[in-house]
Amino acid sequence: MTAETKHHIDTTIGTSSAAPLKRLRYPLCGILMVLCIGNVYTWSVFRNPLMKTYGWTMAEATYPFQISIAIFAIAMVFAGRWQDKSGPRPVAMLGGILFGAGLILAGLFGSTLMGMILAFGVVAGIGMGGTYVTPLATTIKWWPDKRGLMAGLVMLGMGAGAIIGGIGAPLLIDRFGVLPTLIILGIIIGVVITAAGAVLKTPPPGTVFGKPVATTPGQITPVAQYQFSPKEMLSTLSFYFIWVAFLIGCGVGLMVISQTSPIGQELAGLTPLAAGGAITILSIFNGLGRLGFGAISDKIGRKNTFIVAFVMEILTLLFILPYADSFLTYAIGVSLIGFTYGGFMGVMPSITADYFGTKNIGVNYAWLYTAWGAAGILGPMVGVMMKGAWVNSFYLLAGICVVGLIVMALTKPPDGRQPVTPV
Repeated sequence: MTAETKHHIDTTIGTSSAAPLKRLRYPLCGILMVLCIGNVYTWSVFRNPLMKTYGWTMAEATYPFQISIAIFAIAMVFAGRWQDKSGPRPVAMLGGILFGAGLILAGLFGSTLMGMILAFGVVAGIGMGGTYVTPLATTIKWWPDKRGLMAGLVMLGMGAGAIIGGIGAPLLIDRFGVLPTLIILGIIIGVVITAAGAVLKTPPPGTVFGKPVATTPGQITPVAQYQFSPKEMLSTLSFYFIWVAFLIGCGVGLMVISQTSPIGQELAGLTPLAAGGAITILSIFNGLGRLGFGAISDKIGRKNTFIVAFVMEILTLLFILPYADSFLTYAIGVSLIGFTYGGFMGVMPSITADYFGTKNIGVNYAWLYTAWGAAGILGPMVGVMMKGAWVNSFYLLAGICVVGLIVMALTKPPDGRQPVTPV
């Protein structure tokens, strides 16, 4: 198969038989679902009250978050396989029930570290896996003509969820306490996710969408492409290159996100309130990065978008954050990190579909998403290890980003397969 064949953009996508307004319901429901699980990013809001109330160390109070991220990524593999076979609705609804139940159980039994780990880390983590993969896979299947933009739109909810939780959760904690707040959030979030998940369904076979899309370097259309099974995808070098690049890009972002408040206080001399304001601004740019980079990737290609994001991370880590001595400088630095982190998250579903097809997008994306699970453990771990030596940690992370940039530059679409029409 020639390079020309691999990168050919088939123009037979034609006129949509699915009205845009009708299929818009799926990304909108996806935003609601992902917005709810985006509250996982507000764990630092719960961490300090738990440390103060129950005497946990910083490391102990971080364990539930780290474990939830790891379980989240593992559960996505099973949830993705299930939704590819049975459709997104049952997976999404069960995910909503489990995520809500995990938060409620955390409120009931979270006075002990093991109770919090089992409830928030395991039960809620499993629920997040089902909640996250289904709206993304469904949206990509309904919007093959604008998959970067629409996947980014759904992912916008993940960043916005942190804004809502970052403002609402502290108010609830002040009024009701930390554990009752988890119960309240569990009830509300569980109902919203389950209701939105009941709307999801895959398009009927043979549905035709949108207008022809333009050729961009390194990008494969949903028509001119082989549909990789998970086993076939795992046998390609492309998978491992993308996995490593995703691990590095997200790991850097998660390190800064998980330590935004202490870094602001210790490096820039901010008050806790001002550092919390920086978290809110970061969360806004985290969401905007998912939408912005997703839309950009439709124009310049997913690979080029990854490279741009790495360059932005490197420049921020070398020339802005080490010199952050005021709220403005610090807010700009963490916002750029949040923006690029959101970019990696927003482009990943689309690059999975571009390189490996949409037939098995649920489970294939879940396998690539295990890189985020690893980043969720390694990123915060670097933050804990480098506590106080923040400038040195920025230089270390910049060097790691260079490695990620090189890996992504070497990444090529998988070859050796004959293109087929997606099912």
